This record gives sequence, structure tokens and C-alpha cells, in this order.
Amino acid sequence: MRHVVLRGIFLMLVLSAVLSFAVDIGVVLPTNVEPRWVQDETRFREALKGTKYSVEILFSQGSPAKERENVEALIAKGIKVLIICPHDAVAAAASAELAKKAGVYVISYDRLIMNTDAVDYYVTFDSVEVGRHMGRFLVSKVKPGTKNNPLYLYAGALSDNNSFLFFQGAWEILQPKIADGTFRIINSSEAEKLKTKKNLTRDEMARIISQVTTNWDFNVAKKKAEDDLTKAKPTDKGTVYILAPNDGTARAIADAFRADKAVKEYFITGQDAEKASVQYIIDGKQSMTVFKDVRKLVKDALAAAQLLLEGKKPNTTATYDNGKKLVPAIQSEIITVTKENVKSVLIDSGYYSEKDFIWR
Repeated sequence: MRHVVLRGIFLMLVLSAVLSFAVDIGVVLPTNVEPRWVQDETRFREALKGTKYSVEILFSQGSPAKERENVEALIAKGIKVLIICPHDAVAAAASAELAKKAGVYVISYDRLIMNTDAVDYYVTFDSVEVGRHMGRFLVSKVKPGTKNNPLYLYAGALSDNNSFLFFQGAWEILQPKIADGTFRIINSSEAEKLKTKKNLTRDEMARIISQVTTNWDFNVAKKKAEDDLTKAKPTDKGTVYILAPNDGTARAIADAFRADKAVKEYFITGQDAEKASVQYIIDGKQSMTVFKDVRKLVKDALAAAQLLLEGKKPNTTATYDNGKKLVPAIQSEIITVTKENVKSVLIDSGYYSEKDFIWR
């Protein structure tokens, strides 16, 4: 009898322990090495203060296998909603399907998980519009009437669907100016072959991206830029225009171009408003960044999660084709930031503190 009572007490303690560690919302981010994702983690923790739902944030450290482990661990803790930013958009489909089979809602965060119907919602910035902002900026910096301005193209990782969306938007703006001779492509034979075509297929974009991919890696980006400059002729330098896919790669590429004495001036794009790139913009080393207010993205993701937990449907503003379904999407606003408006956009809004930077 005493044994039965003790066993009952033990089971109650185990059940109590399990319930005490239950998690409502699981968040899986790609890595805590890149500043962008550390920034997102910070914004999630800030947004979660005072909410009634429990949340756990895990990092996949650039590994689809670790990403799956994270999802499995969160399912074991009883999550009802998974917010996941995939490292590899295709590989993450398996993790999404695992969550869906467990009865979990899946929200793809910032990057779209591809080739699965297990994604319920996509919370994102308008990635095509991000690319358009980059393209418009480069076009705006060209002296009217000039031709053959050297254009260097760089892209993100082939495994990331956003790389295609960013490039699609940029190409939409740049292509007419390439076709009419305003820009001359220096570092992509595939882009050169397609310069008369405004609307590229995914396969055509893949061929270009495979030539100019940085894989979202600073070192890869810098080496690729240095190799491009080594191959470039003197006429490919002077004043140059550079499509860089994000802030980390922009800084690395800018460092390579700045070190080449034959490059007299460069205009380079970026995105994410990372602190290091904001300082580069202040110092004149990076030309612009597309500011995607992570506070808004996090707020939208958590608002959607809470509605789902309450049995309600989030309002959506667009759909994205992931190869298996049109995923309902919630899109957040973006802003181009340059040296001229950096204070009004990033400091006055409270996103960063003025003390975070050296003003020259």
C-alpha cells in the first residue's frame, strides 16, 4: 500500500514538473552568431514582457539537423504555436511537417519555408520591395546621361528563398537601366546573358545567384569581391555601383572595394540596419541600408500566435507561393536609411540610442 502511495506521489510530481515546463509558443531562429538574429532575440524578449503566454527561444546554429532537434524539443514541451525562421528554406519543411503532425500551428518568420503545405502563416517584410529599394537607390546615384557604369551584383544564399525575392525586386528596377546601357554588369556572365529580360524565372535567377552568392557569409563575400576586383579591368573600376544583399556582406564587400586604389567611389546597398552598418553609414563606408523594424515583425508574429492560441485567425495582407501552397502573409513596413535620415529613422524612433554610435 505504501508503495502504491509513493508511486502515486512520484507520478504527481513528474506531472507537475512537466506542466511547470510547458511552453505555449516556441521560437526557432537560425543562429546567434549573426547580429541580425541576436537583435531579433532581444526584440522577442522585450515584446514578451508582461504577456500571459510562455515562450522559449532556441537557435539552430546554421544546422538543419539542430533546427529539427529544436522543434522536437519544443513539441515535447507542449507548444501550440511554432515561430520558425529557417536556416535552409527547403530542409526546414521536414521540421514544419513534424510540428504540424503534432497539432502545432506553424508561422514561418522572415524567411519562407518552401515546398510544404505545413506552413500556416508567413510573417515577413515585403522582400521583393526590399530589393526594389536597393535597386532604386543605385539608380538614383547615377549621373544623368552617363553610360557603362560598372555594376557588381551579389546575392544571399541559394538555400534561402528571400535571396530570390530580394534579387527579383532589385532586378526589376536595375534591368531596364542595364538594357539601355546605363549599367554594365561586371561579375556575372549569367546576368549578362539575361540583361534584356525583366521578368526572370526562378531557374534563371538561380543561375545568376549561383555565380554571385555570398551564402550570407562575411568571409565568402569579401573573398568574392576581392576575386572580382582582381579580374576586373581598369575600366571596370572608378565609380562603381554594388548590389549587396544585406549589411554583413555589404561591410565585407565595401572593405574590399575601399582597399582597391583604382576604385575612386562606390555606392553599395544593404539591409537590416545592423549597428555596425549604421556606423559604416555615418562614416561614409556604406551607402544605405533597408531598415526593417524588427520590433514590428516580432509584434506581428506574436500577435498572430496569440490569436491562434485564442482560436482566432490573424488578418493577412498578401500570399506567397512556397511551391506547395499560397501561404497567407502578414507584411511589415520597410524604410531606406542613408546618412541624411539615419537619426530621424533610427534614433528618434527609439530603435537605437544616439550613444550607440560615434558621430562625425
